[in-house]
Amino acid sequence: MLIKEHIAEQAKMAKTAALKLATISTKIKNVALLKMAEELVKRQDEILAENELDIKAAREKGTRESMIDRLTLTPERIESMAEGLRQTEKLPDPTGGEDMNVTRPNGLKIRRIRVPFGVIGIIYESRPNVTVDAAALCLKSGNACVLRGGSDAIRTNKKLVEILSAAAISVGIPEHTIEFIDIMDRDAIVAMCRLRKLIDVIIPRGGAGLITRVVEHSTVPVIETGTGVCHIYVDKAADLEQALKISINAKTSRPSVCNAMETLLVHKDVAEKFLPEMTKTMTEKKVELRGDEKSRKICPEMLPATEEDWSTEYNDLILSVKVVDSLEEATEHINKYNTQHSDAIITKDPVAAEKFQTEVDSATVYVNASTRFTDGFEFGFGAEIGISTQKLHARGPMGLEALTTMKYLVEGDGQIR
Repeated sequence: MLIKEHIAEQAKMAKTAALKLATISTKIKNVALLKMAEELVKRQDEILAENELDIKAAREKGTRESMIDRLTLTPERIESMAEGLRQTEKLPDPTGGEDMNVTRPNGLKIRRIRVPFGVIGIIYESRPNVTVDAAALCLKSGNACVLRGGSDAIRTNKKLVEILSAAAISVGIPEHTIEFIDIMDRDAIVAMCRLRKLIDVIIPRGGAGLITRVVEHSTVPVIETGTGVCHIYVDKAADLEQALKISINAKTSRPSVCNAMETLLVHKDVAEKFLPEMTKTMTEKKVELRGDEKSRKICPEMLPATEEDWSTEYNDLILSVKVVDSLEEATEHINKYNTQHSDAIITKDPVAAEKFQTEVDSATVYVNASTRFTDGFEFGFGAEIGISTQKLHARGPMGLEALTTMKYLVEGDGQIR
């Protein structure tokens, strides 16, 4: 069977499942989520065994360690994925909710309710937790999903889908609600993106190359989850001890993820005091620093930054550093080079904080907190389907409501127009 035909067949089965799933009660969906969490933990040895094979293959291929970290599962990370399922179970079901109920002058009664999209296609790269998050959120919101993960995690993802799907089916969820495409040929991505009548929306999660490929080839509507060129600006009124703590967390706690800081901006009035300590601590944590001319005058051990650095998502222990003359210069730089993901200001000045949050054009803008909090679980969504950097339909971490649309229910008594 050709790639296109094979994927179309999987999407057809998901479409059939979606129609059945839309009628399934919240109670059954919740039971399924808890069963899925239970089975993940119970069968973690199987998952870890497959994950070890994926990690070994990635290392043999020369994959850099920061990307292997995204691929790697541990008992703690599996428990975290299971907890995401449990948290999703506790959340309100977004489907069926009514946000409009009016009677028009002609007697027509109009209600608006939230309903599932139907079938959601998710194309992602090396993070196996996306498999679990996507399955959980799609199921709770009444959607079937067609998943296509990256080749680096193929064994892990297949095992996860096997476990999740069996658990869901065992308590009454329709078969084929969770479909996984195990064809690693890049043509599979294009084939998915052309199934307009079978897949209702495509969500790409990964690097700029993947997202561009999906957007350029898709005839299915796309919700972009963009790359993360995230900034922290240390204002002249910052608590420098707090600024150092936040900066270290944002860069080094998990450098391979999209909410990690990639550029640090420092006001000139505090640069000579802040940068040496920051450079010392970052260097101890194996971070390569690339500074502008002003930064390197203070800390000459920094490598020179290039124009390309300001717009690069490193996903690694690399940080670009720039000294700015004002808050205005900081916001101008951020709006020029960011990807509208997450940016933060560290300041004790409430006026500066408000100005920064008003003027920075990003999905999430922080005051005195790490950008690493841009995450569905941290925002109380249970999990996330992705972090949208576009402005239509959804923006920022996307939880359950972002996976629904509207339906109007109109009741009349013979009215004609």
